[in-house]
Amino acid sequence: MSALTYDGMAMVGRQLRRVRNSPGLAILTQVMPINMLLFFGYVFGSALAMPGREYRSFLVPGLLVATAAGGIMTGMFQAAQDTHRGVMDRFRTMPVSRAAVPLGQAVADLVVTAAGTVPLLLVGLVVGWRVEGSAPEALGAVGLLLLFRFACTWIGILLGLLTRSEEAAGQLGAATFVLPLLSNAYIPTDNLAGWLRTTAEWNPISAVTTALRDLFGNAPVPEGAAWPVAHPVAGSLAWCALLIALCGPLAVRRYDRKEG
Repeated sequence: MSALTYDGMAMVGRQLRRVRNSPGLAILTQVMPINMLLFFGYVFGSALAMPGREYRSFLVPGLLVATAAGGIMTGMFQAAQDTHRGVMDRFRTMPVSRAAVPLGQAVADLVVTAAGTVPLLLVGLVVGWRVEGSAPEALGAVGLLLLFRFACTWIGILLGLLTRSEEAAGQLGAATFVLPLLSNAYIPTDNLAGWLRTTAEWNPISAVTTALRDLFGNAPVPEGAAWPVAHPVAGSLAWCALLIALCGPLAVRRYDRKEG
C-alpha cells in the first residue's frame, strides 16, 4: 500500500470522526435542501408557467446540484478551521504524505455527501419527482453529481487554505449561495436577458443541472443554449476535470507551504 493511500485513509477516518462528533452541523446541511425543496416547490411552482408537480420534477435536480456546490463552503470552512487552529502545522511536522491531508478531506466529504443525498431523493419522490430515464442513466447522473461535489470541495479547500481564518471563510462561504441563483437550478434561463442568460449558462452549475435533468429524464436539453448546457454531460465532465486539475494541485501546494 502506497504512503498516499495509507495516509489518505487515515485522513478520511479523521474527517469522518469529525462529522460524527458534530452531528448537528451534518443534520442542518441535510435539512436545508429539503426545506428549500418544499418551499420552492410549492411556492415558486405556483408562480411559474409549470404546474406544481412538473416544477418539482424540474427543481429536484437543481437542488441536488446546488447542494453539491455547497462543497465549496464546507471545504473552505473545514480547511480554514484546521489552519487557524494549528492542525495543519502539526500535520506538516509529521511523516504524512502532503497530498493525503487535503485529499482525505475531499474524499470524506464525498462519503458524507453520498449518504446525505438519499433523504433529499426520498423527499423528492414523495412530492412527485420521478426518474423517467433508464437505470444506467440514473446511476450516471448520481456519479456525475458526486464528481461535481468532489470538484467543488477542492475549490473550497484551496480557498480555506488561502484565507486561513474561520471568520473570513464563513463570510466568503455565505457568498457562495449566490452561485445557484445565477444558474438554471431553480428557474429556466430562456427568458433571462442576453448577458444574464450567457452568464448563467456558462456557470458550471447549469451544465451539471441540465445533465442531471437529461439523464433522469425530467427535462429535455434546451435549444440554442451555450455549449456547456447544449452538451451537458460533456460540458459537466469538462468543468469537473478543469476544476480538479486546477484546484487540486494548487491546494496541495498551498498546504505544503510553510508560513513564516
